[in-house]
Amino acid sequence: MKRISISFPGVKALDAVDFQAAAGAAHALIGANGAGKSTLMKVLSGAYSHYEGEIWLDGRQVNIRSPKEAKDLGIQIVYQEVDTALIPNLSVGENIMLDRMVHDMGGRQVIRWNGLHQEAEAVLARMNIRVPSRKLVSELTLAEKQMVLIARAVSKQCRILVLDEPTAPLSHSETEQLFKLVRKLKEDGVAIIFISHRLPELYEICDEITIMRDGRHVASERIADIEQPKVVEYMLGARMEQQFPKIEREIGPVAFEARGLHDPGKIDHVDFHIRKGEIVGLAGLVGAGKTELCRAVFGASSTSTGAISLNGKRLRISSPHDAVRQGIALVPEERRREGVFVEEPVSVNLTASVLSRFSRWGSWLSFGREKQAAREMIDRLGIKTPSEKARVKNLSGGNQQKVAIGKWLLADADVYIFDEPTKGVDVGAKRDIFQLVAELAKRGKSVLYASSELSEIVGITDRVYIMYDGAITKDLDTRASTEEEILLYCTGGGLT
Repeated sequence: MKRISISFPGVKALDAVDFQAAAGAAHALIGANGAGKSTLMKVLSGAYSHYEGEIWLDGRQVNIRSPKEAKDLGIQIVYQEVDTALIPNLSVGENIMLDRMVHDMGGRQVIRWNGLHQEAEAVLARMNIRVPSRKLVSELTLAEKQMVLIARAVSKQCRILVLDEPTAPLSHSETEQLFKLVRKLKEDGVAIIFISHRLPELYEICDEITIMRDGRHVASERIADIEQPKVVEYMLGARMEQQFPKIEREIGPVAFEARGLHDPGKIDHVDFHIRKGEIVGLAGLVGAGKTELCRAVFGASSTSTGAISLNGKRLRISSPHDAVRQGIALVPEERRREGVFVEEPVSVNLTASVLSRFSRWGSWLSFGREKQAAREMIDRLGIKTPSEKARVKNLSGGNQQKVAIGKWLLADADVYIFDEPTKGVDVGAKRDIFQLVAELAKRGKSVLYASSELSEIVGITDRVYIMYDGAITKDLDTRASTEEEILLYCTGGGLT
């Protein structure tokens, strides 16, 4: 890719960027949120057609202005937002074979369903993915959806495979399974472009690395020739400061308590508590029940039962509305589907949970006051956006996450629940999120921090509950524990 430039209203996303990748190699493409890496790959995959510059493949210039043109050249991309790329009401097999159903029927009006599922099952078996072909995508876990997307990408002749944060929803074992597939594709001569914020993974699987910042190409190196601190320095344009903030705060009495939380097949009679000003971690592998527990507390599961109390008062929560009204906020794992309104402006998202504060006589909305509050929150969180009117879908993943958090800061809740808050977020934005969490605790808020990133659990929490197979199996003082000990309990080890 030579001198690729592209602009959107109010922002130049790419500025004369050069990028190249070799067949049979994995190339890491990284940068802070908003650096332009995903935009560059959307140009390559035909999602954006109004770019300037040239794309060359095997020594000849090609014209890519649509996803079909990219796929016809063997260029496949697996996006980070899995729910926007899959059709939930279709089966796994139908989603895997979707491109062939649409483009390769050759005028035939009849689909051989048994043959379709047999082909899909062959693809799944080759990748060692144990998901039934006839199962609906809506019934899959986030990790299973990710693997189905990758299966669809490699089901056709694939010469260049772009993976955008592919390991974000995957457990350690699932990540290893993905890496085995990547190594096999490299042996087959496929060029892999790997976008991730998890630097250790890049050093494990990638051969080359390209770093972007503010829509420009910064550096390209063999990954073995550049150390991780230098990579971070290139990404941020400055040396990395202390990642986890050390904010002195006072931890008070128990403020939030849950007893006997149960959701059939998801969580099994869970008890836990959080003190005033305390950050409590919730650790566990993908599928352990962390997200399900967060949703149960927030009233987002119609089948959950149990007792919840706040400051000694029993709460009746049967819906998220009840939870918000009684002082509980949730920043969900799947931010694009559940955390923000992607088609709405930043201002609408930031004020959505407190509209009554900006209304007159209960019905008339004061747009001026709403705009002012949104601008103040944008400045406070450092949200990179052309203005408060920009649509959230046009922001980077890290800035979308800041919007998802910002709306609850305006709401001023008593209990804040963060479910995988740094998934798909760069090191700079992670540091900002850690600072926000610490400041909430300093203000006396009770924080539940659910994450499969054990370094974050150890770095920011006071205590940690370990979840395994839907139950809490251990309660540890984080300062007296280690990542290794927590991982042991997360995998079911050390339990009697």
